[in-house]
Amino acid sequence: MSDTSADTEPDPPVRPAAPRADSSRPRPQFGEYATPEEQRARIQEPAPWQQEPVAPVMTDAPAPGIPASPAPAERRPRPVDRIVTFALLAYGLVNVVSSVPAFLDYGAYAETLLSMLGVDVQITDPAAGRAWGIAAVIVLAVGWCATAVVSWWSVRRGRLTWWIPLVGGILFTFVSGTLMAVPLMNDPAVWQALVESAGG
Repeated sequence: MSDTSADTEPDPPVRPAAPRADSSRPRPQFGEYATPEEQRARIQEPAPWQQEPVAPVMTDAPAPGIPASPAPAERRPRPVDRIVTFALLAYGLVNVVSSVPAFLDYGAYAETLLSMLGVDVQITDPAAGRAWGIAAVIVLAVGWCATAVVSWWSVRRGRLTWWIPLVGGILFTFVSGTLMAVPLMNDPAVWQALVESAGG
Protein backbone atom coordinates (compact mmCIF):
# COMPACT_ATOMS: atom_id res chain seq x y z
CA MET A 1 0.00 0.00 0.00
CA SER A 2 1.57 3.30 -1.15
CA ASP A 3 1.85 6.27 1.08
CA THR A 4 -0.38 8.94 -0.41
CA SER A 5 0.78 11.57 2.06
CA ALA A 6 4.08 11.99 0.19
CA ASP A 7 2.34 12.65 -3.12
CA THR A 8 -0.06 15.19 -1.81
CA GLU A 9 1.10 18.83 -1.57
CA PRO A 10 0.60 20.72 1.68
CA ASP A 11 -2.29 23.05 1.77
CA PRO A 12 -1.38 26.73 1.37
CA PRO A 13 -1.58 28.81 4.52
CA VAL A 14 -4.90 30.34 5.04
CA ARG A 15 -4.73 34.13 5.31
CA PRO A 16 -6.84 35.58 8.02
CA ALA A 17 -9.81 37.35 6.70
CA ALA A 18 -9.67 41.08 6.86
CA PRO A 19 -11.71 42.39 9.70
CA ARG A 20 -15.02 43.53 8.59
CA ALA A 21 -15.97 47.03 9.16
CA ASP A 22 -18.18 47.47 12.08
CA SER A 23 -21.64 48.05 10.80
CA SER A 24 -22.23 50.38 13.70
CA ARG A 25 -19.44 52.74 12.53
CA PRO A 26 -20.44 55.23 9.86
CA ARG A 27 -18.93 54.73 6.43
CA PRO A 28 -16.23 57.35 5.69
CA GLN A 29 -16.89 59.83 2.94
CA PHE A 30 -13.48 59.56 1.23
CA GLY A 31 -12.58 55.86 1.47
CA GLU A 32 -12.49 52.84 3.71
CA TYR A 33 -10.90 52.71 7.14
CA ALA A 34 -7.21 51.75 7.07
CA THR A 35 -6.21 48.33 8.29
CA PRO A 36 -3.73 48.02 11.21
CA GLU A 37 -0.95 47.07 8.74
CA GLU A 38 -1.60 50.19 6.69
CA GLN A 39 -1.64 52.30 9.83
CA ARG A 40 1.75 50.96 10.92
CA ALA A 41 3.19 51.62 7.47
CA ARG A 42 1.90 55.16 7.56
CA ILE A 43 3.25 55.80 11.07
CA GLN A 44 6.84 55.00 9.95
CA GLU A 45 6.82 58.00 7.61
CA PRO A 46 5.78 61.30 9.27
CA ALA A 47 3.21 63.46 7.66
CA PRO A 48 4.42 66.56 5.80
CA TRP A 49 3.16 68.90 8.51
CA GLN A 50 5.08 66.91 11.14
CA GLN A 51 8.47 67.38 9.47
CA GLU A 52 10.67 70.16 10.84
CA PRO A 53 11.65 72.80 8.31
CA VAL A 54 15.33 72.74 7.36
CA ALA A 55 17.06 76.10 7.39
CA PRO A 56 18.96 76.92 4.20
CA VAL A 57 22.72 76.64 4.45
CA MET A 58 24.46 79.99 4.00
CA THR A 59 27.59 79.96 1.88
CA ASP A 60 30.16 82.58 1.03
CA ALA A 61 29.62 82.09 -2.67
CA PRO A 62 28.35 85.22 -4.41
CA ALA A 63 24.78 85.28 -5.59
CA PRO A 64 24.23 84.42 -9.24
CA GLY A 65 24.56 87.44 -11.46
CA ILE A 66 26.82 89.32 -9.00
CA PRO A 67 30.51 89.27 -9.95
CA ALA A 68 32.94 88.36 -7.21
CA SER A 69 35.05 91.21 -5.89
CA PRO A 70 38.58 91.09 -7.27
CA ALA A 71 41.44 90.44 -4.91
CA PRO A 72 43.31 93.59 -3.90
CA ALA A 73 46.46 94.06 -5.88
CA GLU A 74 49.68 93.92 -3.95
CA ARG A 75 51.30 97.30 -3.50
CA ARG A 76 54.79 97.59 -4.86
CA PRO A 77 57.48 98.69 -2.43
CA ARG A 78 58.82 102.20 -2.98
CA PRO A 79 62.50 102.23 -2.03
CA VAL A 80 62.99 105.94 -2.75
CA ASP A 81 59.97 106.84 -0.65
CA ARG A 82 61.29 104.76 2.23
CA ILE A 83 64.72 106.39 2.06
CA VAL A 84 63.23 109.90 2.07
CA THR A 85 60.81 109.00 4.87
CA PHE A 86 63.47 107.60 7.18
CA ALA A 87 65.82 110.48 6.36
CA LEU A 88 63.16 113.00 7.38
CA LEU A 89 62.43 111.06 10.56
CA ALA A 90 66.14 111.00 11.41
CA TYR A 91 66.42 114.74 10.81
CA GLY A 92 63.38 115.33 13.00
CA LEU A 93 64.86 113.23 15.79
CA VAL A 94 68.11 115.21 15.68
CA ASN A 95 66.10 118.43 15.78
CA VAL A 96 64.13 117.26 18.82
CA VAL A 97 67.23 116.16 20.72
CA SER A 98 69.10 119.39 19.98
CA SER A 99 66.10 121.50 20.99
CA VAL A 100 65.80 120.01 24.47
CA PRO A 101 68.68 121.91 26.16
CA ALA A 102 67.80 125.15 24.36
CA PHE A 103 64.15 125.00 25.40
CA LEU A 104 64.94 124.13 29.01
CA ASP A 105 67.28 127.14 29.35
CA TYR A 106 64.64 129.70 28.55
CA GLY A 107 66.75 132.74 29.44
CA ALA A 108 69.42 131.90 26.88
CA TYR A 109 66.75 130.97 24.33
CA ALA A 110 64.97 134.31 24.75
CA GLU A 111 68.21 136.27 24.54
CA THR A 112 69.22 134.49 21.33
CA LEU A 113 65.80 134.96 19.77
CA LEU A 114 65.60 138.66 20.65
CA SER A 115 69.08 139.31 19.31
CA MET A 116 68.10 137.63 16.04
CA LEU A 117 65.08 139.96 15.87
CA GLY A 118 67.33 142.98 16.47
CA VAL A 119 65.70 143.92 19.77
CA ASP A 120 67.99 145.07 22.58
CA VAL A 121 65.97 143.98 25.60
CA GLN A 122 66.02 141.24 28.20
CA ILE A 123 63.11 139.20 29.46
CA THR A 124 61.96 140.24 32.90
CA ASP A 125 61.47 136.76 34.45
CA PRO A 126 63.38 134.01 32.61
CA ALA A 127 62.41 131.42 35.24
CA ALA A 128 58.73 131.83 34.35
CA GLY A 129 59.46 130.61 30.85
CA ARG A 130 60.93 127.28 31.98
CA ALA A 131 57.49 125.66 32.27
CA TRP A 132 56.71 126.71 28.72
CA GLY A 133 60.03 125.26 27.59
CA ILE A 134 59.21 121.92 29.20
CA ALA A 135 55.81 121.91 27.52
CA ALA A 136 57.44 122.63 24.16
CA VAL A 137 59.89 119.74 24.64
CA ILE A 138 57.01 117.36 25.45
CA VAL A 139 55.13 118.48 22.35
CA LEU A 140 58.17 117.89 20.16
CA ALA A 141 58.89 114.45 21.63
CA VAL A 142 55.30 113.21 21.49
CA GLY A 143 54.87 114.67 18.02
CA TRP A 144 57.95 112.91 16.70
CA CYS A 145 56.85 109.57 18.18
CA ALA A 146 53.38 109.90 16.69
CA THR A 147 54.83 110.85 13.32
CA ALA A 148 57.21 107.89 13.38
CA VAL A 149 54.41 105.44 14.22
CA VAL A 150 52.13 106.72 11.47
CA SER A 151 54.98 106.72 8.98
CA TRP A 152 55.94 103.13 9.83
CA TRP A 153 52.31 102.03 9.52
CA SER A 154 52.07 103.67 6.10
CA VAL A 155 55.36 102.17 4.90
CA ARG A 156 54.27 98.68 5.95
CA ARG A 157 51.21 99.03 3.73
CA GLY A 158 53.20 100.20 0.75
CA ARG A 159 51.70 103.67 0.68
CA LEU A 160 53.39 106.93 -0.24
CA THR A 161 54.80 108.12 3.09
CA TRP A 162 57.43 110.83 2.65
CA TRP A 163 54.92 113.62 3.24
CA ILE A 164 53.92 112.34 6.71
CA PRO A 165 57.18 113.22 8.54
CA LEU A 166 57.34 116.49 6.59
CA VAL A 167 53.86 117.58 7.68
CA GLY A 168 54.40 116.26 11.21
CA GLY A 169 57.66 118.15 11.56
CA ILE A 170 56.13 121.43 10.38
CA LEU A 171 53.06 121.03 12.59
CA PHE A 172 54.77 120.14 15.86
CA THR A 173 57.59 122.65 15.34
CA PHE A 174 54.99 125.38 14.91
CA VAL A 175 53.15 124.32 18.07
CA SER A 176 56.32 124.17 20.16
CA GLY A 177 57.49 127.52 18.80
CA THR A 178 54.16 129.07 19.74
CA LEU A 179 54.53 127.75 23.28
CA MET A 180 58.03 129.21 23.53
CA ALA A 181 56.77 132.62 22.36
CA VAL A 182 54.06 132.89 25.03
CA PRO A 183 56.37 134.20 27.83
CA LEU A 184 57.86 136.78 25.47
CA MET A 185 54.44 138.03 24.43
CA ASN A 186 53.37 138.28 28.08
CA ASP A 187 56.40 140.38 29.05
CA PRO A 188 55.49 144.10 28.77
CA ALA A 189 59.10 145.23 28.28
CA VAL A 190 59.71 142.76 25.47
CA TRP A 191 56.38 143.56 23.86
CA GLN A 192 57.09 147.32 23.97
CA ALA A 193 60.54 146.80 22.47
CA LEU A 194 59.09 144.69 19.66
CA VAL A 195 56.46 147.34 18.88
CA GLU A 196 59.07 150.10 18.79
CA SER A 197 61.35 147.99 16.61
CA ALA A 198 58.52 147.30 14.18
CA GLY A 199 57.55 151.00 14.08
CA GLY A 200 61.09 152.01 13.21
